[in-house]
Amino acid sequence: MILSGEQLKPIACNGLLVIGDPHVGSRRPGRRKDLEWPLPVLAKLERCVGIANERGLAVVILGDLFDRPVETDEALKNQLIRTLKGFRNRPIVNVGNHDIQHTTLTDGDTLALLGLCDVVDVVAASAPVVEVQLGERRLGVGMTPYGQAIPTDVRGSFSGVDLQAWFTHHDIAFEGGYPGAVPPFAVEGCDVLVNGHIHKTQKSVQAGRTRWLNPGNITRQSVDLVDHVPRAWILDGSGALEAQPLPFEANVFDLTGRVVDAADGSAVAREVESAFVTLLQAESPTELKRSGDGSIVRDEIEAKFSQDNTSDAVRAIVRSLLGEAVERHARS
Repeated sequence: MILSGEQLKPIACNGLLVIGDPHVGSRRPGRRKDLEWPLPVLAKLERCVGIANERGLAVVILGDLFDRPVETDEALKNQLIRTLKGFRNRPIVNVGNHDIQHTTLTDGDTLALLGLCDVVDVVAASAPVVEVQLGERRLGVGMTPYGQAIPTDVRGSFSGVDLQAWFTHHDIAFEGGYPGAVPPFAVEGCDVLVNGHIHKTQKSVQAGRTRWLNPGNITRQSVDLVDHVPRAWILDGSGALEAQPLPFEANVFDLTGRVVDAADGSAVAREVESAFVTLLQAESPTELKRSGDGSIVRDEIEAKFSQDNTSDAVRAIVRSLLGEAVERHARS
């Protein structure tokens, strides 16, 4: 089902299993060096099925179920559908930025297909979603997809609930401000707000009545997440999150050119290799296979940009050309 303002029937369960940003996709991301992709992501989702069914939990996915708005690998989509249909309670999925081609979910997006086929319930518009009975306590659940305004007041969304939770997929400034990030703020009537989008687990922030949480994603896509521990989380009737371990391998990144011995002059030279020479190398399928989405090449180009203080215009041209090279490789 695709929800655009209507609410689901009340759910009785023992808690909510919160799953952060799976980024399911056929293209191996960044510097990941897994031989078979995306088996690690599917394995984590399979474990989530086990946890949810064993403990009688409803399921919330924080957004970015898919890594790209249109997933073309039919076998992968079938695998994912089989996994998602294993949940006894149909997952409720927020819409992330990677799930959509435009500003909102459309029929051209793969996530919409899963919603229309009742594999998952997709929240396409910011609204109250469902009431959940957790033992003696009632929880009201609302969601705001990526790109839509987080409400400042959710009083009246539900009547007679003991706790109100809201789920978002936004740039939130948990550890200091940065351009475009929204500082946590008090949401009237909201006890706990759980955010996706930011891939690392963040320290909670209290803003008035509202406690902001960011549990982090289950798929490590880039080297800045090398120390991140992928986990699912159980939200209980008190609004607390309990971490649940998921299967993962620690050493999954190709760190070539990132961890450089200062005395190794040749390694440093490779790291700052000309952006344009590197771009030409990107045309080689052998080079691109190191990273299905061109991230290793992109890292080298960005390092060159920073060293030379390259103009924004030139950066845009080179990035565009790299994107074209990656797409050509993906289609070959």
